[in-house]
Amino acid sequence: MNFHPGTLRACPAPAKLNLFLHVVGRREDGYHLLQTAFQLIDRCDLLSFSLRDDAAICRTTDVKDVPLDTDLSVRAANLLQNHASDRLGRSLPGVDIALEKRLPLGGGLGGGSSDAATTLIALNFLWGANFTRAELLRLGLQLGADVPFFLSGGNAFAEGVGELLSPIETPDCWYVVIEPAVSVSTASVFAERDLTRDTKPVKITDFSASTSSFGGFGKNDLQTVVSRLYPPVAEALRWLMNYGEARMTGSGACVFCAFHDEVAADAVVKNVPQQWKAWKARTLARHPLDVLLRE
Repeated sequence: MNFHPGTLRACPAPAKLNLFLHVVGRREDGYHLLQTAFQLIDRCDLLSFSLRDDAAICRTTDVKDVPLDTDLSVRAANLLQNHASDRLGRSLPGVDIALEKRLPLGGGLGGGSSDAATTLIALNFLWGANFTRAELLRLGLQLGADVPFFLSGGNAFAEGVGELLSPIETPDCWYVVIEPAVSVSTASVFAERDLTRDTKPVKITDFSASTSSFGGFGKNDLQTVVSRLYPPVAEALRWLMNYGEARMTGSGACVFCAFHDEVAADAVVKNVPQQWKAWKARTLARHPLDVLLRE
């Protein structure tokens, strides 16, 4: 990240992996109740912000399949500008947002939510709004259930719809992640009749006592449904399981497997069939922009 007055460049928006994901119930409003462990990794989108002379919020880069009205970074900027203007009692300058998209859409890596969180953190700093972490968490929840995690600062055990967060420590390791070249609709997955919705709740101590980052704890309740609806996901899982306990992240489509060291991860990436994009990533203990947040 590079800072100049009125500008922040190359701000990372890291991906997340769901080390497990259980659906433990459903609320009356239709939202599903979840338990999951969120793991930050060092694969990131990059965002740059430059304050304007007017009040406009502008995205200066074209992002395939992400129209402006659904871009979470643009929505986050508008939301914070409105709240910060009210708080400070004055109008705030607009901002140009440049987004270098490295995380796939519909991949289960939380890219859009992470972009929104990075936008809130960066503009809170540039505008001098001085919102606390807790205040940004409440704003972030208006944008999506995963946004608060990326504002929380570290890895987390999540419950509710994903917004009830407890910090966890996870082992340092490397992951191989495969993108099966499909974009999964989260809404369609949760609408499936055969989705498991009654997995027995677990305790955070159950997870913390396990070797969770290297498999062996829980499962992803969405994986069976996604594998049926999107055969490339099932195929990628079968291939990666030759090297360890492969699992799908979030609602898919990306699948991952943990390795103790970079050399082992590199060896697997080199063998991935050409029809898939694959890469390695290392765990992060803290969000790269956590230093810009105040409690």
